[in-house]
Amino acid sequence: MNKFFIPAWVIVVFLAAGCGHERGKHEDAVYLVSSPIRKDTILYKKYVCQIHSSQHIELRALERGYLQNIYVDEGQRVKKGQRMFQILPQIYQAETERAEAEVNFARIEYENTKSLADKNIVSPNELSLARARYEKAKAELSLARAHLGFTEIKAPFDGIMDRFHVRLGSLIDEGELLTTLSDNSQMWVYFNVPEAEYLDYATRQKPDRLLQVKLEMANHRLFEQPGVVETIEADFNNETGNIAFRATFSNPQRILRHGETGNIWMPTVLPNALLIPQMATFEVLDKRYVFVVDSAGVVKSQQITVGAEMPHLYAITEGLTERDKILMEGLRKVKNNQTIQVRFEPQEKVLADLMRLHAE
Repeated sequence: MNKFFIPAWVIVVFLAAGCGHERGKHEDAVYLVSSPIRKDTILYKKYVCQIHSSQHIELRALERGYLQNIYVDEGQRVKKGQRMFQILPQIYQAETERAEAEVNFARIEYENTKSLADKNIVSPNELSLARARYEKAKAELSLARAHLGFTEIKAPFDGIMDRFHVRLGSLIDEGELLTTLSDNSQMWVYFNVPEAEYLDYATRQKPDRLLQVKLEMANHRLFEQPGVVETIEADFNNETGNIAFRATFSNPQRILRHGETGNIWMPTVLPNALLIPQMATFEVLDKRYVFVVDSAGVVKSQQITVGAEMPHLYAITEGLTERDKILMEGLRKVKNNQTIQVRFEPQEKVLADLMRLHAE
């Protein structure tokens, strides 16, 4: 047992030596510092949006009858003029044939009356009545043909079919919903902007230029096509204090569909903004600070005011200048009024390294 006994004073010496080593190591540490940078910056503000097809309509039956044929399928792309549904047309076909017969009879009657009127056998009034009956018969034929045409429902434009609300053989009433059709070649994206931000937009946007925006889809990826703000509603919503903007996006691959949601990224230019990385800041009681290092290496905490927040960056409005040197790393290892050794790097390099690390 005595073989493994170590006197207590030896342990104290070892601990003291170890602490001295750590303290020396801490004092020899070199910390990275940099200065804020000024540059024109684009800040993107996000707005929740609703995505709509530029044309989205309901297809309804114009006549009553049994659904005889369905020529398309749900989710199918159709062309303008393509047949979609056929309502049983026999009754309307018969009415059309009867109207054609009445037109032929009225035509013959009018031609005979005209021949007699030319010979002064009948009065001009009788000729006028025959002409009126003939014109009435033609009008009734046009109406019958229109009713017959309503039994065949065709696509009014190129688009994508939605699900069917009826099935083959169903008895359909006039006005009953059959399906919906969406033209997804262009999408209208609606988003609401608060009054103050609308005023900022209205005062800086040139009337002859359309503002370009980006669309973040529900999977948090940016849509490949840019959009432009084309219209703004006339009135503010008095309950929310917002006004609706509409951006138009080209959708050549038909990725976007009617009814989707996402986020619009609307750019705001911050001219000559003072930028620092977010990692150089810390928070105390809802106030944000940085460590400023003077020429002697003394660390001082400095409260700052953040004017705008971007990914990994803050735009500072108060508390710093371009000449200040701020601590970029080791914020938890230093204390106020502590003297440290520093290594300076330009903010451009710091930001480039920061973006590279986050990209990886």
